[in-house]
Amino acid sequence: MTALDLRDVSVRYDDRVVLGPVDLRIEPCQRWVVLGPNGSGKTTLVRVAALLQFPTTGVVEVLGTRWGSTDIRALRGRIGLTSSALIDELRPAIPVLDVVMSVANAALETWWHTYGDDDRAAALAQLERFGVGHLADHAFGTLASGERQRVLLARAYANDPGLVVLDEPTAGLDLGGREELLLRLDRVAADPSTPPVLLITHHVEEIPPSFTHALLLRRGSVVAAGAIEEVLDGSTLSACFGLDVTLAREGGRWWARSALREDGLEPGT
Repeated sequence: MTALDLRDVSVRYDDRVVLGPVDLRIEPCQRWVVLGPNGSGKTTLVRVAALLQFPTTGVVEVLGTRWGSTDIRALRGRIGLTSSALIDELRPAIPVLDVVMSVANAALETWWHTYGDDDRAAALAQLERFGVGHLADHAFGTLASGERQRVLLARAYANDPGLVVLDEPTAGLDLGGREELLLRLDRVAADPSTPPVLLITHHVEEIPPSFTHALLLRRGSVVAAGAIEEVLDGSTLSACFGLDVTLAREGGRWWARSALREDGLEPGT
């Protein structure tokens, strides 16, 4: 079953188009990364894909169900989502285990529902999967940034989702925290039994080696989309970010840099 199908999707506010038109089809076992500078429409795309922002035009289908013809609350429950906004919504004193366990009811707390030993075991298994099982009894607000993000990854995968949407999960992390998170994410994404992924980032260095497809956005429009080896190169990345970029791949990981003028400024500035 196709995980996500966007057809001629656009979002506009008044007379300003912030995204689109975009066509994007994510199939099982595909792992997509979305790249683009600030203001390129990445956050809006996340909101549409996570069924939080209804598009101005176009069709959105998630797991074979068209948005507008079903109970949106049930459909949202099939999407695993991480974002900085979710961190802000979580109570700092909530136990880490509850952060993961509560996703079963699309909740932010466990107060309003009943959970059993099986629920606790399943949540702990996901925490172990991302290397934070030892923090299950800790208060979420006491964790380091990298630990919090890995807890949110565990939450995103905990409810047997059909699609996982990761909105800049490495933002604000130091080198160690970023690499640990990417290592865990890559291991999970490399497993063909896990759901397809849509990962948002600014940096090619943050693309896990197991990712298969890329979508490049600039000013709301698609620069390139398709299999990562076919669409991600120096030319498309330069067009995406509006500067002259050298792109290379070593050991499965990408890196990029721009040429600098003698005055130290990037081309075009």
